[in-house]
Amino acid sequence: MIGLEEERETIQIIVATDQAGDRLDRFLTQRLNGPSRSRVKVLIDNGHITRDGATIEDPSYKVKPGEVFDVVMPPPVPAIPQPEAIPLDVVYEDNDLIVVIKPVGMVVHPAAGNWNKTLVNALLHHCGPSLSGIGGVLRPGIVHRLDKDTGGLLVVAKNDRAHAGLREQFDSHTLERAYKALVWGAPRPLVGSVDAALERGGTNRQKMVVATNPNRRGARHAVTHYQVAERYGPAEAPIASLVECRLETGRTHQIRVHMAHLGCPVIGDATYGQGRQYLKSTSDEAVEGPVRQAQDSLNAFKRQALHAYLLGFDHPISTEKLRFEVDLPFDMKDLAQKLELL
Repeated sequence: MIGLEEERETIQIIVATDQAGDRLDRFLTQRLNGPSRSRVKVLIDNGHITRDGATIEDPSYKVKPGEVFDVVMPPPVPAIPQPEAIPLDVVYEDNDLIVVIKPVGMVVHPAAGNWNKTLVNALLHHCGPSLSGIGGVLRPGIVHRLDKDTGGLLVVAKNDRAHAGLREQFDSHTLERAYKALVWGAPRPLVGSVDAALERGGTNRQKMVVATNPNRRGARHAVTHYQVAERYGPAEAPIASLVECRLETGRTHQIRVHMAHLGCPVIGDATYGQGRQYLKSTSDEAVEGPVRQAQDSLNAFKRQALHAYLLGFDHPISTEKLRFEVDLPFDMKDLAQKLELL
């Protein structure tokens, strides 16, 4: 697939007197004279529309005379993803779905900056044309996603019926999904839940934040249940811990934001981890033994230490209960072993 440059067009539209009171999505659809109303809603939901300089995410907003809307049009949609002979770690497969272990560093589906070498490209080669089309041209079969630097279990639908059945379970939160994370410190209490709505950051639309007003439009209900499995370092003040996180909802960056909200960001998380390090210097010769090993491993860990280790759901066609677990990847396992020596 040929990548496209990030050329974004900004279109400015001023509300005329005779258009006052129109819904924002209807008003923009008429004035843009091209994109469908559903496409305009996607632009609004993704923060591509500003009103007098401030992002607006309410498609039902009633426009007023003289208001100025800037519409940032994303780059053209690239060509249909092509199959690529990329090895897949398949855990389970039948005629309706496939469960794979997504490797760390692989993007799930094509998007800006990653038009090839994605999981979708690998799946198209492995499964052929059987992947469900519900997810759209760029996301065939994709029911849920994992961040690029988060590895672990992911289920993909091979046909539309399976896709719809899996999607229903995700929407009703009846699947079993659990992650293991290495975090700074240890959450208090050691077993608990974080119930904190998430929304996109005001200045950085790629970053999620805990909503100050959970009832505000754009804020999404989010619940993470956690349990500390291991603590590393002094019992009264652990340096780090291994935490199991179970998702009740599945929002973008949910675990990473919720752990940071508890004051225990995921180790290696450059976005939400505030750049924390165990020891600042790796050249201090006075630091030796297990502490030095842990220090070096922590400072060398360059991705979020998060792994989707458990996935359970009802087969969307046969209704058979399926449940899969996978071990921690080598880098997280190695880091945990070094931390155990503290």
